[in-house]
Amino acid sequence: MNTVVTSKEEILEASRELVRSQGWSSISVRSVAAACDVSVGSIYNYFDSKADLVAATVESVWCEIFRLPSDSAAFQDIQVCVAWMYGRIAYGCEHYPGFFTLHSLGFMHEEKDDGKQRMQQAWQHVLNGLSSVLRRDPNIRRDAFTESFTVEQFADVLFSLMLSALLRQDSDPSAVLEIVRRTLY
Repeated sequence: MNTVVTSKEEILEASRELVRSQGWSSISVRSVAAACDVSVGSIYNYFDSKADLVAATVESVWCEIFRLPSDSAAFQDIQVCVAWMYGRIAYGCEHYPGFFTLHSLGFMHEEKDDGKQRMQQAWQHVLNGLSSVLRRDPNIRRDAFTESFTVEQFADVLFSLMLSALLRQDSDPSAVLEIVRRTLY
């Protein structure tokens, strides 16, 4: 058994690896403890329950999928950003099969509110990022947004379209990019 104190990030890394290799049903306090080579009690030092561990793993997966690129060019132009997001969604589908679908089906059956709150925080982070890119993009018409049609509303529409395409397993961003071009340029 590992006598070195395991960090929260190491636990989440082991949890993500279990999800990648064995699926979401493999996550339990015992399986994660075994993967970290620590006692079950060590996991409970960081997570109050299995539901807390799963919710933190979900949040960790969202953060990995939408990890910021080293090149900030993706965040200067909304078309480049949308293409980048589709690429990250494809990465998520490849590395975490069923992740997005499980969210749509509400797989956080234990302590649902915490899971929903963490997912909403991750989504809000994405929406804030889209809004920020929309504000910075020099190619967008100056009159594209108004008091009744805001940047935030359009970011929400874009993200909703991307999530819908994801659930349909449509990985082609061209339809969303066409909406961006026709609406904003």
